[in-house]
Amino acid sequence: MDKLLLSIVVVSGLCAVSSPAERRYHFVYEPKTTTEAQRHCRETYSDLATIRDMEDVNTLNTMVHSSQMVDDSSQAWIGLYNDVDSWRWSLSNTSFYKPGEMEFRRWSPRQPDNNYYGEEYCTYMYTDGYWNDYPCVQRFKPVCFDVRGLNETFVLINNTMTWTEAQSYCREHHTDLASVRNMTENQKVLNLVPSGEAVWIGLFRDGWKWSDGSDSSFRNWKTKPNGVSKTCAAADFSANGQWEGLNCDVTRAFICYSVAPVSMQVIKVRVQNNSASLDLNDAVVMENLLKKLKQRLKDQGLNDDIKLSWKKQSDGKVFHKEEKKTKKKETCPNKDEL
Repeated sequence: MDKLLLSIVVVSGLCAVSSPAERRYHFVYEPKTTTEAQRHCRETYSDLATIRDMEDVNTLNTMVHSSQMVDDSSQAWIGLYNDVDSWRWSLSNTSFYKPGEMEFRRWSPRQPDNNYYGEEYCTYMYTDGYWNDYPCVQRFKPVCFDVRGLNETFVLINNTMTWTEAQSYCREHHTDLASVRNMTENQKVLNLVPSGEAVWIGLFRDGWKWSDGSDSSFRNWKTKPNGVSKTCAAADFSANGQWEGLNCDVTRAFICYSVAPVSMQVIKVRVQNNSASLDLNDAVVMENLLKKLKQRLKDQGLNDDIKLSWKKQSDGKVFHKEEKKTKKKETCPNKDEL
């Protein structure tokens, strides 16, 4: 391809210039439960705060006014909560389940209780055919299953492993860890359970989630929550903003966030092409030209976060040759017209 020999005359394709959204945090010092705090944040801002990294933690530490905290508390709700009811099957293909089958459960009385330091995210079946939630790091024999069309076959694996190891093993050698969709299948799995033992099945809990649905995995615990009642997270500003689990019905100050609107501007660019064989609508050429434009803007003092993109016109092209305007010839008025 010809060397890119272009000179930018002004800042005739169209160029969209945008700046990234800016996230802002807002402290609200009026104590509320997490439900009340979430409602306030969603009505007034975007949602309860999602904390993405240590930079966010440091930002909040500099923003907080501890003197405005009430009830001698240094804690403020953030958007993290433990969804204790978010149980789902390892095999997530919805076509495998008839209506209601994904929701089938056979818990033992008072289960699930999540009472082992708040770490009971996985499910085993015992010899009575009932299920219990249990820490995934424990080792049991798993029951895998093979799916062939409408038929499924359950298989007991005679090696103990953690739930995560069991899931990987079943997916490698079979279809997945066992999904139990009804009482008939529950009995089939029960028939494989060795006397006095427990077996892993494919039901697990998602655990801690953000109120706004963010998938951020950043965590900053002071003390890892335990117990079924401590299912909401608060930042403790007497401990540099580290988090702890509290009962969601406790009233605390809280932190919301909002997102500043993205600014966008569409501007015309005139490009002088010094090579007759160079196609300005070629994807590589346009990409190189964007880099050149961005560097020009950066040299003029604009920040590096600006994003540039081409805007196509109705015919799918960005650039069109500029037609030269012909200058009208001026004529003197006829003598008879004077």
